[in-house]
Amino acid sequence: MEKQDIISALAELRKNEKRKFNQSVDLIVNLMKFDIKKENVNVVVTIPNAIKEKSVCAFLEKKSSLVDTVTRLEFDSYKDKKKLKNLAKNYDFFISTAKLMPAVATNFGRILGPFGKMPSPQLGIMMDDSENSIKNMLGKMNNIVKIKTKEPSIKLTIGKEEMDDEKIAQNILIVYNAILNALPRKMEQMKNVMIKFTMTKPVKIKVR
Repeated sequence: MEKQDIISALAELRKNEKRKFNQSVDLIVNLMKFDIKKENVNVVVTIPNAIKEKSVCAFLEKKSSLVDTVTRLEFDSYKDKKKLKNLAKNYDFFISTAKLMPAVATNFGRILGPFGKMPSPQLGIMMDDSENSIKNMLGKMNNIVKIKTKEPSIKLTIGKEEMDDEKIAQNILIVYNAILNALPRKMEQMKNVMIKFTMTKPVKIKVR
């Protein structure tokens, strides 16, 4: 995939009627010869240009002024499944200290796991709860994209309409290459790649 091909596809999208809101730019990667029962893509990618500020909740021993916090003492109050589901839906990411992870897994894993929001060594686990550790982790979160296949088609928001085309293209290239590298048979399993705005039809990007 070449950057110029992405820019051309974006130019095609921008010919559509302008909406009254800042539309999302969505990337669609359709796969082929991909057995969802036996194969999967599960990667965390750092994109160069943040799309939006992510909402983050932290599991910590004590409250932090830097981030919404669920303290160790509050874990028992989330035994109610409905309350736990609401917590999972309210945040894009969850972070935790390594020390608390066994308790986090026990108390929150049954809901955060299926939502794909459990803190992991790849994303979200800190060695301590110092101010610096929290700030560093929060700084990374806004540029993180999680990609996990649930079907032979990957769909994710990759930018905003008001972003510069160059920045959107940079994000797309990084994510596309991460997906391609994670596929067992690389280009053989890449059917096509498309982008769209929230209210438009998809436009294909040349990949071969």
